[in-house]
Amino acid sequence: MTIETWQQALPHGITLSCRAAGQRGRPVLMFLHGFPEAAFIWDELLEHFAQDANGGYRCVAPNLRGYEASSQPAEVSAYRPKHLVQDIAALAQIEGAPLACLVAHDWGGAVAWGLANQQPQLLQRLAILNSPHPGTFLRALQASEAQQEASAYMNFLVRPDAEALLREDDYRRLFGFFTHWGPATWLTGALKAQYRALWDASLTGGLNYYRASPLRPARADDPGAAAVTLPREMLTVDVPTLVLWGLNDTALLPELLDGLEDYIPRLTVHKVPEASHWIVHEQPQLVAQRLAAFLRS
Repeated sequence: MTIETWQQALPHGITLSCRAAGQRGRPVLMFLHGFPEAAFIWDELLEHFAQDANGGYRCVAPNLRGYEASSQPAEVSAYRPKHLVQDIAALAQIEGAPLACLVAHDWGGAVAWGLANQQPQLLQRLAILNSPHPGTFLRALQASEAQQEASAYMNFLVRPDAEALLREDDYRRLFGFFTHWGPATWLTGALKAQYRALWDASLTGGLNYYRASPLRPARADDPGAAAVTLPREMLTVDVPTLVLWGLNDTALLPELLDGLEDYIPRLTVHKVPEASHWIVHEQPQLVAQRLAAFLRS
């Protein structure tokens, strides 16, 4: 099945470059990527769920603002959560909300949690892959030394020289994100070329997500998460929610799953011992199976 690509202009002046499979007019699955990735990570799942035998969905994966050929505002403030949520809400309405499911990983998950909280009428289900809920993440960043240490990389990514350092030695540090948990046999030469092209075109946009967010460990010159309070009404999610979590994720620790049920009454959690943060690459068939079962439930 062919992946369709196009530039989608949104009413508020942002354009998102998108990838999709499946006919318009069918129930929509929307997939949101994280850092340092892009919409192409979902291609296998787009093609899978667009097939009639697997539901015959319209499957759409936008490149979030700041990534690939999507709009790349220069101001860090343009990457605050309210703007990111606005983008996906607008795209969902264009594609045919309510979405049958919003599927999201890493920073895409941060956007998805916000959309599900603020505009639940736009989606029927939510599926999260290794992306912390803001309530449990804030708790851990404030009180867990283990998670503070695991998230220390965030304070590197907000440095003004982060782009230059990440581009050194053919993106050695960025490729190291993928190989930190093992050999990453999925990281083929062709996929590396896709990542290089992505980072050549849009590295600053991805880093601006970290620069715009206070949810990072405190340091001497910045209180970070220590200065943040989130009211409960900003944290609850009332749509059926699947959380699929690779337990070998050493950046986002399993303790982030503790207490999720306090915010999400209709919650299903599946822990995957043999997967890391990059579960979409490592276990695509498992992700497809779990998502299909969730869509049928």
